[in-house]
Amino acid sequence: MPVNPQVFSLLFHHYAGLPHCVALGIRTESEQQDKPLMSVPWRPDLVGNEHTQTIHGGVITTLVDVTSASAVAALLPDFEVLATLDMRIDYMHPATPHDRIYAKAECYRLAGQVAFVRSHCYQHDESDPIALGTATFMRTPLGEREKKALREYLHQERNT
Repeated sequence: MPVNPQVFSLLFHHYAGLPHCVALGIRTESEQQDKPLMSVPWRPDLVGNEHTQTIHGGVITTLVDVTSASAVAALLPDFEVLATLDMRIDYMHPATPHDRIYAKAECYRLAGQVAFVRSHCYQHDESDPIALGTATFMRTPLGEREKKALREYLHQERNT
């Protein structure tokens, strides 16, 4: 269960709604646990290798990044700004063409201003990952002015 379900839910859906995530077709799959699950479809315009029809590595990178940020959000007691400091992805084998790719991530340590995350991407079997990722994120708490603006925004959203 997320530390603050409201913070997690809003950030989880916010990340999936970022313009580049929408363009790629990234969607939220599960927010009921501390290991958020997101996915991206196979589409012809996302293919990186015309010969093998495998999805472009940049699509996988984006999926890992947004899922990893969501895993950090699951552990936040309040809203914060997150920025990716470092990310490494090891590709284990190519994704199967025409099949959706899933990513699951876990934030295993919050240390001061840095969060540490592990992730994995898979298609048919979670125990057979197509990619493994690690990432670190810089955490910046919101100031009072930003918190006030956020509260006003959320209040407006609830009333529309």
